[in-house]
Order: sequence, then C-alpha cells, then structure tokens
Amino acid sequence: MWLLFAVGSSFFAGITAILAKCGIKNTDSNLATAVRTIVVLLFSWLMVLIVGSQSQISQIDARTLFFLVLSGLATGASWLCYFRALSKGEVNKVAPIDKSSTVLTIVLAFIFFQEGISLEKGIAVIAIFAGTMLMIQRSVGSGLQKENQDRSYLIYAVLSAVFASLTAILGKVGITGVESNLGTAIRTGVVLVMAWLMVIVTGKLKEVKRIPGKELLFICLSGLATGASWLCYYKALQAGPVSVVVPIDKLSILVTVAFSRIVFKERLTKKAAWGLVLITAGTVALALL
Repeated sequence: MWLLFAVGSSFFAGITAILAKCGIKNTDSNLATAVRTIVVLLFSWLMVLIVGSQSQISQIDARTLFFLVLSGLATGASWLCYFRALSKGEVNKVAPIDKSSTVLTIVLAFIFFQEGISLEKGIAVIAIFAGTMLMIQRSVGSGLQKENQDRSYLIYAVLSAVFASLTAILGKVGITGVESNLGTAIRTGVVLVMAWLMVIVTGKLKEVKRIPGKELLFICLSGLATGASWLCYYKALQAGPVSVVVPIDKLSILVTVAFSRIVFKERLTKKAAWGLVLITAGTVALALL
C-alpha cells in the first residue's frame, strides 16, 4: 500500500504545475499564488492534526520561530517566482529549473556546512545540471512562439530555485526541535501573509472578484494537488523505506512532462528528452546515495 501512496505523491506533485498553468492564463500570477496558498495552508494544518503535533506550538523558542519565518519568506518568494515563471514560459522548461534547486542546495550545504560531496554525488549533480541545460534550450515546433521568444521566464525560474534552496538552508541553520509538519504549517502561514501583501502592494486585490471561475477552479485544484502530494508522501514514509519513497516522489517531473504534452501540446526535442533522462538518473542517484 505504501508504494501506491509514493506513486500518488509523485503524481499529485507532478500535476501541480499543470493545474497552476491552467489557472493563470488571464489571472495575475501573484494573485493566483495567494489564493492557492489558502488551500495549501488548510492542508498543511490538516497534516498537523493527523500527526497530533499542534500541542508543540507553545514549545517553539524565539530563535526557531525566527528562522521559521525566514524560511517561510524564502518559500513564499519561491512560489511567487515559480508562478510568474509558469505564466511566462513552458512548463517543460520551468519545471526542470525548479527541480535543479536540489543541486543548488547541495552546493550551498558544501559552502556553509562543509558537507562533503562524494564522487558519485558530484556526478549526479553534474547530470542534473546538464539535463536542465538541455531541457531549457529553445524548442522547435512547440506551437508556443511567444514563449520561445520571451526568455524572461528564466529569471523567475532561477529565482524560484534559489529561494527553494534557501528554504532548506535556513531550516538547517535554525529550525530545531519542531515536528516537520508543524514547521511546514507555520511556514505556509507566513507564505499566505506574504502572498496577500504582494497582491495588495501591486494593486491586484480588486481583481479577486474578477478571477474567471474556470481559472479559480484550476488554482484551487493546484493547491489541493500540493496538499494531496504531502498527505501521500507522509503516508508512504510511514510504512515504506525512505530510500525508495524519496526517489519515486522526485520523479514527479516525468508526470509534469507527460501532462504538459497532453494538455499544452508541449513537445520535447531530442536534446530535451536526453536532458530529462539525465535529470531523472541524477535525481534517483542522489536519493539513493
């Protein structure tokens, strides 16, 4: 049964980007992120109730709370940049860059914590980086000429990966003694505040009532997909071996690529296909090392 939950986690994580892309065709990406975060917040607190860690809130010290807030700000910045990247670029190009945050996290861990990088891990990191480079090259015949011409999505996608990596580093530095689901719920609360402040600052609050019903549905579904992924991941880890569950979850990029082909008719070039193979191989290798 745990294997089904692991596959479910990968599936729901993979379709999150697809659902999000469907929800921001005419809706501001910051506004979409803010609305989506409401759904994610509900799910994150559901996770807390499931594991029964809500009673630990009073035990969180000031230093840990400070780093939880910083981590939440980094997460919020990552989500805002990710949605902006999705609104400007192809899913097949944005998703690989976002996944490359794993590589950046390893590099930052080496710089700040002197965590060693073995030869095997170094090869896996290089494979993921090389695969990412292959996948973000300009595609031919995708039918999305505007996206092929506009490369500004790269900036937001890279920033998304950078902030995602900072989330992990901040967690390593100062978040101790907090149950992981409770920490996630608190961080998501910070993200919610940050996202809505961004909406207010950019003057998009008045557009809430004008979000097309269909896009609002997809935005909420993307939040539900994230929550479902978290729930399945937790259930899989409860009964299954981490060394198997983690690689399966990381393979969500395969789901994203498959659905982007079906929904948005995004096709991979031969180079991009080889890039996907390298990313997949490198990710699995990192998870198993």
